[in-house]
Amino acid sequence: MKVKRIKTYVKGLDEVMQGGIPENSVILVAGKPGTMKSSFAFNILYHNANKEDMNGVYVTLEQSRESLLMNMDGLGMKLGGLEKEISVLDLGMIRKKLVQLTNQTWMEVFKMYLKNLKKNMDINLVVIDSLPILEVMAKFSTPREELFHFFEWLRDMQVTAFLITEMDQDSERFCRNSEDFLADGIFHLDLRRDDTDVKLWLSIVKMRQTNHKRNYLPLIFDKDGFEVVAD
Repeated sequence: MKVKRIKTYVKGLDEVMQGGIPENSVILVAGKPGTMKSSFAFNILYHNANKEDMNGVYVTLEQSRESLLMNMDGLGMKLGGLEKEISVLDLGMIRKKLVQLTNQTWMEVFKMYLKNLKKNMDINLVVIDSLPILEVMAKFSTPREELFHFFEWLRDMQVTAFLITEMDQDSERFCRNSEDFLADGIFHLDLRRDDTDVKLWLSIVKMRQTNHKRNYLPLIFDKDGFEVVAD
C-alpha cells in the first residue's frame, strides 16, 4: 500500500525520505536555541498552503502572533494572500477564550480551538510551538500518559502535526518526557562551530514507514528558502 506523504519543501530533504513525511504523523522538531526550528516548521506550513492548497494552523505559545508573522515575513514567507489557508493562534487568544469558558480547562479550550479549525477550515497541518510550554500550560500530572493520549488525539484528528521542542544547551536528549518514543518522526536541527563559522545541520533521527538517511546533512537557508546538501 502506497503511503501518502506531505512534502517539507526543503530542497533535497524530501528526496532522501521517499518523497516526504507520512500523512497524519506526529513529528518532533527538536533543537537547541537558534537552530531555526520555528522557521523550518512554518516553511512546511507555508509552502503546502501555497503550492498544495493545504490548510494549516500554527499555534505559537512562546511569542505573539504579530511577532511570529513579522519574523516569517523577514524570511520571505509573507502571509498575505494565504490568510484563508493558514491560521495563526497565540497564547493570548487561548487565554481570552479560557476566561469566557470558566468551566473548561486550558487543554479543553486548546483542543476546542483545533477541533473548530478542523471543522471550519479542514486543516491538514498543525504546528505547536512549543511542546514544553504546552505541557506547562496544560499542567500535566502524568506527562508520559497524558502525552500518549494527546498524540493519539492528534492522529485521530487526521492531521500531520509538528511539535517543536527545545533541547537544553548542555544535553543531547531530544525531550524530557519520552516524547521521542511516542512520536512518529524526529527532525533534529543542530549548530556546529568551526574556527570561522557556525553552520546548521539536520538529521532525520527517525521517520516511521520511511527508508531514510540518518546522517547529519548541512542545512542552508537563503533567499531561495531551505535546502539540505545530501551526500
